[in-house]
Amino acid sequence: MKKIAIIIVLCLLAAALTAASLLYFGVVHINSPSHEVYPVAGVDVSHHQGKIDWEVLSSQGIDFAYIKATEGATFVDPEFEENFKNARATSLRVGAYHFFSFDSTGEEQAKHFRRTVEPYEGMLPPAVDVEYYGDYASGKSVDEAKVKAELRKLIDLLTEEYGMRPVVYAADDSYDAFVRGEFDDCDTWCRSVYSGVGDGVDWTFWQYSNRHVLDGYEGGERYIDMNVYNGDKNSFMKYPN
Repeated sequence: MKKIAIIIVLCLLAAALTAASLLYFGVVHINSPSHEVYPVAGVDVSHHQGKIDWEVLSSQGIDFAYIKATEGATFVDPEFEENFKNARATSLRVGAYHFFSFDSTGEEQAKHFRRTVEPYEGMLPPAVDVEYYGDYASGKSVDEAKVKAELRKLIDLLTEEYGMRPVVYAADDSYDAFVRGEFDDCDTWCRSVYSGVGDGVDWTFWQYSNRHVLDGYEGGERYIDMNVYNGDKNSFMKYPN
């Protein structure tokens, strides 16, 4: 009996390790949204994906791409210009996103984004990525009221510049801390890679996976973020109107 128990435990451990490996290496996925329910899919990318062959990437069942443009008041993604140009040469709808800094003013960040991202007809709304990072992700305190005020300034200035409200991207913790109930005038892009979107969240985009593997890029990051739009293809082609 003891031998049988040991064998059972070992088999369970092996099964758990196999499942963990399949998840880690992007072979299987926790979330797998129905294509019938969410027929519009897309990716978000940065320099971590390296050089991207947009003809190859765009041919793999995606409809849109959000490309990292800027971070804070000074950083420009080194691949942004090329990615933005080449992605727009495909059938994809394309947008640019900004990584919000807790250490720069909303006005400085808005000016930086506008210097970097030239608007064009049919562009997706600018997106603002609001999440804990660096020391803030490790427990450094943050002035939530100040963050909300600077984020509001950024959003209002980008609205003036681009003629449409930005999309606000947030994970569960940053959504609860900074976004919930504060930016209902903006569409929400939810990051939830281990479960569905939380109850009561009115979302437009859902980043459901950060561990997909597609063809067409060869950077240091093996994985690519996958997203869906909360609507059909007809509404997406008119979005954000």
